[in-house]
Amino acid sequence: MGQVELQPAYLTPAEYFALEAQSLERHEYFDGELFMMAGASKRHNSIANNALVLSLAGVRARGCQAFTSDVRVAVQEGRHYTYPDLVISCDPDDQRDDYLIRHPVLIVEVTSPGTERYDHNEKFQQYQRLENLRHYVLISQSRWFVNWFRRTEANEWVLTQCSGPDGVLEISDLDLRWPLADLYQATGVPPLWVGPLPEEETR
Repeated sequence: MGQVELQPAYLTPAEYFALEAQSLERHEYFDGELFMMAGASKRHNSIANNALVLSLAGVRARGCQAFTSDVRVAVQEGRHYTYPDLVISCDPDDQRDDYLIRHPVLIVEVTSPGTERYDHNEKFQQYQRLENLRHYVLISQSRWFVNWFRRTEANEWVLTQCSGPDGVLEISDLDLRWPLADLYQATGVPPLWVGPLPEEETR
């Protein structure tokens, strides 16, 4: 999800929570500043919804929960809060909290031309602070292309890329299997990119 406006006034976390409870818009929070979230395109929303549907059976079988972008993640308590496009948590404390996820095991961001660099770099660096996070998935809106970062036992992040009509993303420890044909179903995203690839996808 994109960030489109920096609110200049400093707010405490308590003031931020109070504002969010009354606001019609959603804001991410970092070090006292608010960033208003851009409205998602129908393409963006369809991809996120498909990812949720594909996740539900495996997630529920493991006693976990999956949420879309209306649920906030505490990346750093009291300092940084975000709204990922999809988040999965298996932590009992998260299940008891009505508003916050503090121990996500998987985070998904659907990238756009305006957010792909931030999602791939600065935002990913912040998400790595989450001790329970094991999987970070970036889904392209340009073609059928997914970057999956998996944290190993040695605390290293390993990248796997899936693309094209035959691509399948499988995350075995969460019982997730996402054929890209299903992930991109009825989204209008072409399977193959026509023309030069976006910079992020050439790295």
